[in-house]
Amino acid sequence: MICKVLVVDDASFIRMMIRQVLTRLGYTNILEAKNGFEAIEIYKANTPALTILDITMPELDGLSALIEIIAFDPKAKVIMCSAASQETSVREALEIGAVAFVTKPFHPDKLGKVIVKVLTGNNGRNDNNGGCSATLK
Repeated sequence: MICKVLVVDDASFIRMMIRQVLTRLGYTNILEAKNGFEAIEIYKANTPALTILDITMPELDGLSALIEIIAFDPKAKVIMCSAASQETSVREALEIGAVAFVTKPFHPDKLGKVIVKVLTGNNGRNDNNGGCSATLK
């Protein structure tokens, strides 16, 4: 698929796992960042259809990056990833503008279902999906 997806996590193995899920869904234009500063820079330069954003990262955390991304693009579709112990942060992320969250450690099929739900417009937002669609394979 031609639409862009941004994966942001400081752990390379998590980025790789998310990349595998996205590839299985048919996405090949996958951008990566390892901290919030990189995420903001890449988002502004590419305006991806979907961003998958970790909350806890060095240099700039996911919540701070989310605030900047939503300020730049209020219709941004961002799925937050967090450990189960970060429920307060997850609620805050949803209030800021994230469209969904996935708790780590996550099963690839669960993440895939959330991605499909967000990109097919079944996420409570009535905005454009960036020309993307997704189906589980």
